[in-house]
Amino acid sequence: MRQVVIYPGEDGYWVAECPSLRGCISQGKTKREAIANIKEAIEGYIISLEEDGLSVPEEHFEALVVTV
Repeated sequence: MRQVVIYPGEDGYWVAECPSLRGCISQGKTKREAIANIKEAIEGYIISLEEDGLSVPEEHFEALVVTV
């Protein structure tokens, strides 16, 4: 299980990224598409690490909402 941050991008697409996997980012035309794409990206990221004999980072992200 991984935490994902999703937000609207400047180009009208939705951006999704997984903070615990540096550089693991994707996007989609809709939120649903962005979520499906980031799931695929996370799976591929982890497979690549394992194939290269590297350790998979633990989930460590903590989300907070700050009112300004």
